[in-house]
Amino acid sequence: MKEEDAGPPNRELYALLNISPDASDEEIRKAYRQFAQVYHPDKYQPHQMKEIATENFQRICEAYEILSDEHKRQIYDIYGMEGLTAGLELGPKLNRAEEIKQEFERLRRRKEQEKVSAHIRPSGSILANLSLPEFLNGDGIMIGMSMSSDLQAQISKRNAIAIGGNLAVNGNVGGGAATAVFRHQISSVSSIEFMASAGLRALIGIQTSRNLSLHSTATTGIAVSLRDGSINLTNAWTRQLSETTSGTIQLALGPESSVAVGWQKKEEKMSASGELKFGTSSFGATASYIRRFSSKSHGRIAGRVGSSALEIEVGGGRKLSDFSTVRMLYSIGIQGIYWKIEFHRGGQKLIIPILLSRQLDTVFATGAFMIPTSIYFLLKKFIVKPYYLRREKQKKLENIEKTSVQVQEARAAAEKAQQLLQNVANRKRNRQLETGGLVITKAVYGNRKALNEPGEGDDQLASQVVDVTLPLNFLVNDSGQLKLHEGVKKSGIMGFCDPCPGEPKQLYVEYTYGGDRYEVIVDDYEELLIPQRSHRA
Repeated sequence: MKEEDAGPPNRELYALLNISPDASDEEIRKAYRQFAQVYHPDKYQPHQMKEIATENFQRICEAYEILSDEHKRQIYDIYGMEGLTAGLELGPKLNRAEEIKQEFERLRRRKEQEKVSAHIRPSGSILANLSLPEFLNGDGIMIGMSMSSDLQAQISKRNAIAIGGNLAVNGNVGGGAATAVFRHQISSVSSIEFMASAGLRALIGIQTSRNLSLHSTATTGIAVSLRDGSINLTNAWTRQLSETTSGTIQLALGPESSVAVGWQKKEEKMSASGELKFGTSSFGATASYIRRFSSKSHGRIAGRVGSSALEIEVGGGRKLSDFSTVRMLYSIGIQGIYWKIEFHRGGQKLIIPILLSRQLDTVFATGAFMIPTSIYFLLKKFIVKPYYLRREKQKKLENIEKTSVQVQEARAAAEKAQQLLQNVANRKRNRQLETGGLVITKAVYGNRKALNEPGEGDDQLASQVVDVTLPLNFLVNDSGQLKLHEGVKKSGIMGFCDPCPGEPKQLYVEYTYGGDRYEVIVDDYEELLIPQRSHRA
């Protein structure tokens, strides 16, 4: 996610009236009257000025109509303009935010189901086991290989099928299986699946799933082996413990009975999971932690311990594109020392574990970890990073070219809005000058790099800022104060525009108060309250 998209959504109308998302009805009416007095078309005689006033007056009226209506405002706060045009029924039937949210989710799910009803989603993986000791002994480098493939298709709104298969070869031993699953959505909260498998694990089974509440789900299944007639029963309960954490309890009864307790936590910068499992003939525990250093790279550490495993795994990965990721992992345990290389693209995976040594030699283990790590950082610094910097620069140039018409139109609209603000802004400025109050002497908004590195001399960066001195002087109140609210993107303020879509932005302000000079710079969604002593230059 880009930084400019990290702020709260659905705040454009609040920016237009320069009010807080928590503004009262009276504050909304006051802001509307202030702008309506400036932009009402009847105040202007020249045809061109009347057209400009009419266009901006309509924007003000639309913002006021939505924000002054309790139900429309609730929908807008949750889903923005999309929610208002999605067919939600307003009035007493939807009088709480939670009800509005549930209704919108129902409509959105229905649209998504209609959209994907004719789509087929393939997925698959290839696992190639390589061994360095075997290769050095002249026995070949590949010691095993497995492949799996799965094809899912939505055949109607309530029915879906999945067909898959897998093949595995390990030394001179091999096997395979084919599976078919039919899924029927009984209702919005329950579903049933019928499955059959032929080959190495021939079985037939049925599984049902039901949402017990908004935060919990239960799944029950039974499967009968066609080879020995054994019966396996499974029960699983999943509970949403918080917004980012869920827990699972799973009970399996059969030839290999077990009980497992697991949890999963997923946040913007990290994700973690763990499981503790006890069975009739084995036990084990697993845990993993992933840290996202940026939108493109992450690090991972995982471990397994149990009756047949003792292993720790560290590594990291990088996103090559929107659909492709590469990951390099280092593993050490009782089964030996491994490198593991993974390529992910869409639903396809290529996993290559490379056995380096079956012996846990300290020197060899250290070298196996340090050598690829050193190579990675050298490649990153001298090859990968320069390449990505060039590519990012090229993308920015393409984005500038792509959005040039949009930016020109936005600049023109901002200039028109400022024309009508000019007289009132100048009167407010002169009044503040007479009393030694707050006067905005310079204000520019735009590309953060252009504001923080003004001496770079990059014409493209210089073109990605807009002068907003006049609209800020207009927003100074009679008490000699100016406030821009937190969580409201500043490009939506009347007389502002977005001069660089897709780039992080800031606002730089120079002002005088009581004969002294001040300056301040704030991020796009950050609150601005002036004057303040801490801004003194």
